[in-house]
Amino acid sequence: IEDKAGNMYKVDTGSSVTASSGVVAAYTSGSAAAMALSKAAYATDAANGLTSTANPLTAIDAALKKVDDLRGTLGAVQNRFDSTISNLGTTINNLTSSRSRIEDADYATEVSNMSRAQILQQAGTSVLAQANQTTQGVLSLLR
Repeated sequence: IEDKAGNMYKVDTGSSVTASSGVVAAYTSGSAAAMALSKAAYATDAANGLTSTANPLTAIDAALKKVDDLRGTLGAVQNRFDSTISNLGTTINNLTSSRSRIEDADYATEVSNMSRAQILQQAGTSVLAQANQTTQGVLSLLR
């Protein structure tokens, strides 16, 4: 992790925080948390261009704040992904429903067209039967 001043920190979630200047803060959990610093004093390492702070707790606090900031950012991204997934699920349901309504409308239209064709066919057969009866009636009168 790098803070705003450019200092690098390595945070090990198991047991330690290491600053770029070589300071290690180790802790143990329990009723009495103990903190031991591997170096008592900080100095500027001119050869590597690393600077350290005069207060090791400030470095640790800065590293923990950075971790908190990163966790907050990660949480926000995760919430956006969850929201996007939820919105996509709703969109899929809406599209499926719309498609179903369109297909149902086409089915209803086709059934209506088939019923119309059947009625026209029956009417045509009925008219033809009446026309045949009329000619047979005329022929029977002529006999």
